[in-house]
Amino acid sequence: MATSLLTTVLAWLSVVAFLSGVLVHRRDERLGRYLTAAAWAVFGVFWGTLIPHFWYAKASFIEAGLAAVAIPACVYTGYLLLSGRESLLVLSRAIAIMGVLYLPATTLDALFEPLIEIVTLQAKWGIELLGYQPTVVENEAGVRSILLFNPGTDAARSTEILLACTGLGSMSILAGLILAVDASPDRKAKALAVSVPVIWVLNFVRNVFIAAAFGGQWFQVFVPQVVGVFGATGTSPELASYYIADKILAQSASVVALVGILLLVLRFVPELKTVVADVLYLVTGDEYDLGGRKPPRGGMRADGGDPDGE
Repeated sequence: MATSLLTTVLAWLSVVAFLSGVLVHRRDERLGRYLTAAAWAVFGVFWGTLIPHFWYAKASFIEAGLAAVAIPACVYTGYLLLSGRESLLVLSRAIAIMGVLYLPATTLDALFEPLIEIVTLQAKWGIELLGYQPTVVENEAGVRSILLFNPGTDAARSTEILLACTGLGSMSILAGLILAVDASPDRKAKALAVSVPVIWVLNFVRNVFIAAAFGGQWFQVFVPQVVGVFGATGTSPELASYYIADKILAQSASVVALVGILLLVLRFVPELKTVVADVLYLVTGDEYDLGGRKPPRGGMRADGGDPDGE
């Protein structure tokens, strides 16, 4: 489902602000820090506008919870940056790159429609390997993105592949992190070559699992429990399989998979440990030495490299 115009505007404004802050910092460090801190504040508001969308439109308590946590996290990040934690410019640069890679696909039909149709056809092929025969049909916009099971019967059920189902978001996150640090081009290329295909494959498995679980009604034995958690299924008990497959199992597995892929990427681009250390500091308030020595508070280099230049 589409998000609000306000959310879209805030997303673009955040990316522009991050890009401006990172670029200005090269000429004027003080002004660059202020601009980037402001970008974090706008980014926090952006996540706040997504909470109703995740909770009501998508019925995803995991995504809604993460969006709620992101609000104070973004404000705190901006505060730390203003307080002198220069290493957070690496994470800021990564978010700017993520936005440049992902946002155009959310607004340009020529980009996201072919991508969605390709992913839909791939999911259909995977589902057929499981013994089902879904039909691909067009949505209201004319995009062939709907997998229809048992067409023309009382047991007809459909699953639509959206942009969020393409894995582009996760790919943009990893690509942004990889491209943001100061590492050699060949190591960055290797990290991208490892992470992007893995995300594509895992996303393919995810789409096949969700569509087949709903179409085949795999988890209907849990209808009472799902109704208790997601009240919306009270009038449509058949949605229980979809909620369990997508909102609980697939989304939880996606978080674990993304962390695992990040650990794999760290083997090629250890400079990313700077970003990981910053995230851990934001969460726990403690410094972590992930590269063999404990960095002084606020003393990491802005390019993600060793504070002593090694």
